[in-house]
Amino acid sequence: MSETHTQLISIIAPVYNEQEVLQDFYLSLCNTLDALPYTFEIIFIDDGSRDNSIPIIHELQRKDGRIAVIELSRNFGKEIALTAGLDHCHGDAAIIIDTDLQDPPALITDMIHEWQNGYDVVYAQRLSRQGESPLKKFSSYLFYRMIQRVGKIEIPADTGDFRLLSRTAIDAVTQLRERHRFMKGLFSWVGFRQKAIPFHRQPRHAGKSKWNYWQLWNFALEGITSFTTAPLRAATYFGLLTALSAFLFGLYIIFDTLIRGNPVPGYPSLMVVILFLGGIQLIGIGIIGEYLGRLFDETKQRPLYLIKEYREAEGVNCESTAEPVVELE
Repeated sequence: MSETHTQLISIIAPVYNEQEVLQDFYLSLCNTLDALPYTFEIIFIDDGSRDNSIPIIHELQRKDGRIAVIELSRNFGKEIALTAGLDHCHGDAAIIIDTDLQDPPALITDMIHEWQNGYDVVYAQRLSRQGESPLKKFSSYLFYRMIQRVGKIEIPADTGDFRLLSRTAIDAVTQLRERHRFMKGLFSWVGFRQKAIPFHRQPRHAGKSKWNYWQLWNFALEGITSFTTAPLRAATYFGLLTALSAFLFGLYIIFDTLIRGNPVPGYPSLMVVILFLGGIQLIGIGIIGEYLGRLFDETKQRPLYLIKEYREAEGVNCESTAEPVVELE
């Protein structure tokens, strides 16, 4: 590594309708960054905000030359916004952080310390989640344990996007250009030396969460289908079990007919069997459709995102600390 005072660290902050908290986030972030002996660039990625987030960010950039602004052409989703930030960061390391202040900027100091100790990925692991409903906490707990059990890679439990990536890890992640992106899984997939820093997550400082339960459910499906084929295998096993049960029940009917005769079966029981088997078939088709739809999106080879405007940081020399990046594929 180069000398401490020449190292550049990129702060990557995705933004979507966060006008209520941006000023406070910036002040809290600066309180931490200004006390550290590094050069920083702060990259705000606007993911198609419809409030006053962009004017606020532009005003912050006018006052602080360390700020760069990426405006995406529309709302592509947080995972794509993070990808855009990583594609355009120039630092020897990058720190991903949300702007809602649930992830404390003060933890950046500890992350940088572990990076200097040789870790390529340093992630913040939640010990508690204040201000969230019991249902959300339980569903999150269940999701992480399930994906650890069925997935082919180990994704740390109770861990969000708040983390530090070394330049080596950044270059590795930006090579992964799949359209359906589950960034927590990609961060684990690249490997390298990783370390957790435990912390207690705070409630949102202001505003409302942009994630509802339906979106979280779809996000969980993205994570599961991106890193395991276990649902396909489960559908196969369940189909085999159903077929075996039907075969055994058929043998029972044959012997029962030979021994006691065969009264006409009731209509309700027949409908139950038909509906049950039909439901199983539809579930299997749906699982196959989820994977087939992802293959369809990959074959189109569309760019991951489009940039409406990109304003680089004026007060940071980005030429000497990183390889050039490509904006679009």
